[in-house]
Parts: sequence; C-alpha cells; structure tokens
Amino acid sequence: MNSQKPFPFIVRAIIFGLAVAFVVLMIKPDTFDRGRPVVELNTASEERFTLSDSPRTGPVSYADAVKIAAPAVINVYTTKVITEKASPLYSDPFFRYFFGEQLAPRKRLESSLGSGVIVSDKGYVLTNNHVVAGADEIQVALRDGRSAEASVVGTDPESDLAVLKIELKELPSITFSKSVDLRVGDVVLAIGNPFGVGQTVTMGIVSATGRDHLGINTFENFIQTDAAINPGNSGGALINAYGHLIGINTAIFSKSGGSQGIGFAIPVEPAINVMQQIIQSGHVSRGWLGIEVQDITPALAESFDLKNNAGAIIAGILRSGPAAQAGLRPGDIITQIDSESVRDSKDAMNIIAAKKPKSEITIEIIRQGKKIELKGNVTERPSQSKPKR
Repeated sequence: MNSQKPFPFIVRAIIFGLAVAFVVLMIKPDTFDRGRPVVELNTASEERFTLSDSPRTGPVSYADAVKIAAPAVINVYTTKVITEKASPLYSDPFFRYFFGEQLAPRKRLESSLGSGVIVSDKGYVLTNNHVVAGADEIQVALRDGRSAEASVVGTDPESDLAVLKIELKELPSITFSKSVDLRVGDVVLAIGNPFGVGQTVTMGIVSATGRDHLGINTFENFIQTDAAINPGNSGGALINAYGHLIGINTAIFSKSGGSQGIGFAIPVEPAINVMQQIIQSGHVSRGWLGIEVQDITPALAESFDLKNNAGAIIAGILRSGPAAQAGLRPGDIITQIDSESVRDSKDAMNIIAAKKPKSEITIEIIRQGKKIELKGNVTERPSQSKPKR
C-alpha cells in the first residue's frame, strides 16, 4: 500500500490561504488592523447657508440690517461760543484807550460733530453727553436730507448719555434689541458720522462684554467691539445683524486718535433706563450712601488678615449721611449688598447706584475680623448736572 506524502498538500493549503488573504486584504484593507487604537475627531457637521428671497442677507451682505437701522441714525452738529482771554494790556487804561477793540476779549464759534439715534417717532434722540456738553446750538441732519434744531431734554454725565428732542414729522425710529443676548463673536455694525464725512457703516464682532475699570465714565459696563469707531461716531448706533440697536457708540482706545480695533459702546439696557428717566423727570436718579470706597490691595489684605482681595474698604464716610446712620465706619470692608457679592469698589458703587432712593438695603461687612450685617436706607445720589426741560 502506497502512502501519500503530506508535504505537497500542506504547501498547496498554505498557498491557497495566502491567496485568500491577499484577496480579502485588497477588498477590505483594515480587516487585519484590529489592534491599532482609533482616535475619534470632533468634526463639524456640514453647514448650509440658507438665504431668504433677497440675496442681501446673512454672510453675503448686511445691507438689509443697514436699511432697517440707518434712517434712524442722524448726524449731530454743535456750536458753542468761546470767549478768549483778554490781553493783559487791556487792564491798562492807556492801552485800552488807544487799542481797546484790539485788546478786548474776543468771542468765536467752536464747532464739533457727533452722531445720534432717533429712539421715538415723537422726536427723542439718544446720544452721548460729551457730544452736546456746553453746546449753545445743536443741529441734526437726517439721512433723508432733512435737518432741524435740537433741544436738550436732559443729560447724564456719569453714564455719558444725553437725550435731545427734534420737531419733525414722520420720523424713523430704531428697533431695540437686548444686549444680554450678545455673545463674544457676534457680528455687529457701527453706524455714525466719522470725521464729518457723512453716514458710514463699519463691521466687526463683539470682542467682549461687561468692560469696566476703563476710567471713561463713572458707571461703566461697555460692549467692546473691533468695528471701526472714529471721532464723529460718538452717539451713533451699534446694531446687530438684524438691524436692531444693541448699544450707543461712545469711546475708543487709541494712541493715534483713530480706530485701532478697540471701541466701546454703552449697552442698550442701561441706555434705555437712563433715557426713560431723563424723559420722565429730566435727570437720572441713583442710590447713594455717602461713602468713599477703595479697592483692597494685596498689602491691605495682608494687614487686615484677609484670605483674598475681594470686597471694598470704606475710606471715608459723610458725617450724618446714610452710611453713618446705618452704623458703617471707616475701615469696614463691604463684602455683600443685598446678597450681591462685592468684588471691588466699582461693584459697590454700581450696586448702590442701582438701588432706588429711600429703599432699605442689607450690607454685610467685615470689621476687625468679624462678619457684621447692617441695614441702611439709600438716598438719592447728588446730581452731576442740572435738569434741562
């Protein structure tokens, strides 16, 4: 009986197996790659821009937003009479006799420009206080070519806002938005009259919100944007991509006097609050305690044995003022007001100012290392400007 050698059979099986493996590897190359770790990447889903019937929307163009808001943004021109200082020789009778007219004090007109926003078809205009401060005459020019003289309803230097009134019919008015809905990165447009060249629109994004400690105003809560804002833009509109007002352009940070991508606008909520108070009473009413507060420096924190720099230290108190009547003393550290945490002196001032005069507040302080809770009544903050009606 002949026995068949197994070697040729094994060779044929190996060749057949390799051939099958080659075919499988060609069809599905990752079949034998099970041991390699798989890294999953977060990939953005496909984005499709949906345009409305008009091609001038969204990322293609913001012309529709400008069309909605621009008619309500006006140019503001102010003039003031400046009396120049008289020559020192004018006090001498001899020289005054011969050169009186030449040495006498001279008056000249000084002109400036800015922007404003029509907030009501009744003719109310919101702008910056520094645009109209000290002006003897105010003229406004609308986008439709009309012009009118404006009167000052009232001003609030501490927030740098002012309300004007013009007498024209069929006035366009801005639509308000809510800047609390703003996110860093949102597209914004600034509309104004930079350098007097005429109404101009610039685009940027929201760079930051809640900016303060800038030393621009007494009360600060700015929207920061990189939309180009230049001299003449003050008092103009900062709008969103839908053409709704989100802020009043107020200031720029610049070493050259021109735009460097850091501009600031007053958010619409505090602007509306100030505007309504001015329209109703001619001035803005804020809470006041009669205290002088300062930030807690690391050195002060160490001397008072504090764990951190949070809070505001009372540096001075008005005698017989609301704070003195509440039992506050110099050296007390305010940590909370009506359950609102106080981070620094600006926080303390803003929280107190937001309270209605004659309202009672609860103040939490640290005195000699101990926490104490006091109650007091705020009064009305002394006005920084006289009401104008």
